[in-house]
Amino acid sequence: MTSSAEPGGTRGVAGLVLGVGVGCALHVGKLPVAIPVLRDDLSLSLLQAGFLLSLVQLAGMLLGLLVGMSADRLGPHKVMPIGLMLLSVGSAWGAIAPDVTHLMASRVLEGMGFLMAVLPAPALLRVHLKDPSALSRALGWWGTYMPLGTALALLLGAPLIQVVGWRGAWVMLSAVSMASSLALTFWLPRADTRSARAAPAMLPRLSRTLRAKGPWFVAVLFLLYSGQWLAVIGFLPTIYREAGLPIGAIAVLTALAALINMVGNVTAGRCLAHGFRPGAVLTLGFSAMAVGALVAFAAGGHPVWQYVAVLVFSGVGGLIPGTLFGVAVVVAPGQDTVSTTVGWMQQFSALGQFVGPPVVAWSVTAVGGWHWTWVLTGTCSAVGVFLAWHLQREWGMRASPQAH
Repeated sequence: MTSSAEPGGTRGVAGLVLGVGVGCALHVGKLPVAIPVLRDDLSLSLLQAGFLLSLVQLAGMLLGLLVGMSADRLGPHKVMPIGLMLLSVGSAWGAIAPDVTHLMASRVLEGMGFLMAVLPAPALLRVHLKDPSALSRALGWWGTYMPLGTALALLLGAPLIQVVGWRGAWVMLSAVSMASSLALTFWLPRADTRSARAAPAMLPRLSRTLRAKGPWFVAVLFLLYSGQWLAVIGFLPTIYREAGLPIGAIAVLTALAALINMVGNVTAGRCLAHGFRPGAVLTLGFSAMAVGALVAFAAGGHPVWQYVAVLVFSGVGGLIPGTLFGVAVVVAPGQDTVSTTVGWMQQFSALGQFVGPPVVAWSVTAVGGWHWTWVLTGTCSAVGVFLAWHLQREWGMRASPQAH
């Protein structure tokens, strides 16, 4: 077994876990570029498209805490491969869906697999990376799995769909998830067996987690971030197609908007590793999202500056998830509640992603355009700034060498 103390071992584990996360995020990112095709093929409405974007988060919204507690009890090495297999089956089911109803049901199964595959990852990294600075950097990189996977799907999805069709793309991603499950099963060092067996019963861990303030703050903050990010990035292909842009340009512009989010994630990990205050980093991220959405969606803006504003919205906003993943492992009541805390955070994140796109789609339908979207995102950001400093106080009480 590769020792977690060996540099090559830690890099290998971190790289493998990030690769698994990126593969999972491809299933989220595959839908935005497919929406125009699905609207033609399955007569999909804009509101149905909003629900398809968010249905993958249904399992996380309902079961995030339960899956987190199970991961603490069983260990991430057992839970993550099963989740990847479910994700693979869900994507294969979607590939043969005859109508919107079956496609939505397949997205629910994909959501369950996605949740089980990505939720235990921070706990797994904490097991293998003992140095707090290395852990902060690794968690910052882990926060990039969603923007990186989404960007790859947005960039490659359109040309791939043109070649093999959307059903063929679903089949190929099913194979990616199955391969990831096998990789975790046979290549990953099993360093968490004893800690998983020693974990207390679920109810005491649940009680300890929910009595602590920190898990509540990171959860609500992730909700405020994730809902607006997925709504804006998820509908960009639709917005640009309505503007008459060619498919190639839409793919590049949307992929860049998603990919730049990882810059903020990595920067957040480095900021925490160098002693920056999480409250200040979160405030910067939410403020940038508020200003970026205002410029991007305000009526009468110049298209170039509006796109630059989208990049600011996503790029600087990426400071938020990178910070929250790093803070979550600190504010968890104990090492045996890290996955439970992340599960609670994931549950609220999924709630935001489930509600965000349909609410934005409803707003656009109601007012006849995208020009009031910034009001919804700006409200989320304002509340986020307020809560960031409450989380700062909780983090300050635990961010000592003993707490780490």
